[in-house]
Amino acid sequence: MSRTIGVVIFPDFQILDATGPISAFDIARRATSLGYEVRLLADGGGLVASNAGVRLLADPLEERPFDTVVVSGGVGVDNVEALGPTVDWIRRRAADSRRVASVCSGSLLLAQAGLLDGKRATTHWSRTDDFARRFPQVRLEPDRIFVREGEVWTSAGITAGIDLALALIEDDYGAKVARGVAQQLVVHHRRPGGQSQFSALLDTGGVNGRFAELMDWVRERLSDRLNVETLAERAAMSPRHFARAFTAETGLTPAKAVERLRLEAARLRVETTHEPIDRVAESAGFGDPERMRRAFLRAFGQPPQALRRAARA
Repeated sequence: MSRTIGVVIFPDFQILDATGPISAFDIARRATSLGYEVRLLADGGGLVASNAGVRLLADPLEERPFDTVVVSGGVGVDNVEALGPTVDWIRRRAADSRRVASVCSGSLLLAQAGLLDGKRATTHWSRTDDFARRFPQVRLEPDRIFVREGEVWTSAGITAGIDLALALIEDDYGAKVARGVAQQLVVHHRRPGGQSQFSALLDTGGVNGRFAELMDWVRERLSDRLNVETLAERAAMSPRHFARAFTAETGLTPAKAVERLRLEAARLRVETTHEPIDRVAESAGFGDPERMRRAFLRAFGQPPQALRRAARA
């Protein structure tokens, strides 16, 4: 059975906040055996005008659980009184749906619904001052592309809704499917830089994707022994040829690439779970906490415990 996604819009919504994620979910639907069923929803239904004047036809808000609810942003979020019924609906759906997410200034509606109290969140950069003033109980992180706090997800401005959708797809169907959707959209699978919630150090795989499938395979086996010989065998190459080709194409040695993927996975678990540090080190393939601590210091300048405290501050 497909996962039902409810995308919520309202008068003067930002059209790309809705259509960007919808396009990503549609590509994923065609790429998987189950995929998604996407419903565009608005209070009262009918034609809803975006802030660009283009109108989309929406179904009325439905009183039933969804797998995921995605709330669009746009200048219309400022019409607080008119959006009261929509905010109430979001609050109810958050209680009976698997997860809820927002794009851009849609995070203000999640905050009004009380879904971000005490949680980390992000929003469009132009809204950060207003957001912080209106919702001081929310731990705003304005430099993030998107933030996941349990099953509540928020993303930054407009095109970050596509980053969010790719992360949701990866959460459901894995990195390989998400990468394929990104390729169809001609966007990064994980946007470069340190702003992603996953803090991805590198979307390793080479500029033409020659080793992309291998890196997806590595991500699923981080606790295994992943030396050059193992990777070369998987790539059907001799160890020497593999090491030269991989380094030339990615700019990293195979060992350094594996370490970066382990750092990516470990940092996510350190920042978003209460899992003991030694268990994180073992599951990410570092073997012991001290080895992971040294790797964190080299990559982030801080040990895992400091990053965990900062994430909860």
